[in-house]
Amino acid sequence: MPEFQRAPYPTTRMRRIRRHDWARRMVAENALTAADLIWPWFVFDGNGRQRVDSLPGVDRLGADQIARQAVMACELGIPAIAVFPATDSKLKTEDAREATNADNLVCRTVRAIKAEVGDSLGVICDVALDPYSSHGHDGLVVGDYVVNDETVEVLCQQSIVQANAGCDIIAPSDMMDGRIGAIRTALDGAGKSDVQIMSYAAKYASAFYGPFRDAVGSSGNLAGGSKKTYQQSPTQSDEALHEVALDLAEGADSVMVKPGMPYLDIVHRVKSTFAVPTFAYQVSGEYAMICAAAQNGWLNRSQVMIESLMGFKRAGADGVLTYFAADAAKLLKADG
Repeated sequence: MPEFQRAPYPTTRMRRIRRHDWARRMVAENALTAADLIWPWFVFDGNGRQRVDSLPGVDRLGADQIARQAVMACELGIPAIAVFPATDSKLKTEDAREATNADNLVCRTVRAIKAEVGDSLGVICDVALDPYSSHGHDGLVVGDYVVNDETVEVLCQQSIVQANAGCDIIAPSDMMDGRIGAIRTALDGAGKSDVQIMSYAAKYASAFYGPFRDAVGSSGNLAGGSKKTYQQSPTQSDEALHEVALDLAEGADSVMVKPGMPYLDIVHRVKSTFAVPTFAYQVSGEYAMICAAAQNGWLNRSQVMIESLMGFKRAGADGVLTYFAADAAKLLKADG
């Protein structure tokens, strides 16, 4: 019988560099650190903490919790937090006038953070009217339509009061046309030219926002209404690039894609096309799904948390807004 001829072994063996941990770390193409994380906070008018049932492990923070939480963020190496208010329903009106109150919940929170940690921690403020409107929309409503230019006027006022309170980054999430240029002009005119604008440039009308609306108390305000006339359709990809280009031309310092994981292709296209600071929001629904699966024992929470965040970095994101921020930073710190 002819001797068995063994196929020649490959000269290139991809597994060589995977054999040892030190080798895998040495050739790592992407890295995740605490500096990549932005920590979203929900705040309420009161003291203590309020559990958000649909966001396991996430609490609304009362005034007495702000300083302690700010110090924790600094100790963990998290560079910035994003503030979202759970506004008292008594303060919600059709015209969302509380958004422009210089002593509203967000402004008081910003001042408390800055009084405690100063510039050691960046503060990002959301600019949109949905936390303050009785109808739950991001803008003013006339008839059954969210009007654009009238909304932008209010957003400019909202941006100024937040900047005056000490906000470092204004983050318009409303998706009104022209709001970035108008807000930039308003901030500069108010002597706040150093305040950055992080635009929610590609924000989609998504079903992943449900737990967030629970957290800010707006889930019942829409009453079955839709935000599809101003937020992007999930079918759109090229349109996102158009939105980003417009916002950059109007003066945005950085841009954001929201939601995150279902839109990693958009993150990649934005970063590769414009090469500007690009962020993504791992939104409440994404977080809640991972937590629910972990609570049922179907996934390892810590491992999936880190893997999901690495996916954002691999797609090109410079940073991620995530409710996992504190837990991820602790784990990364422990791993050295």
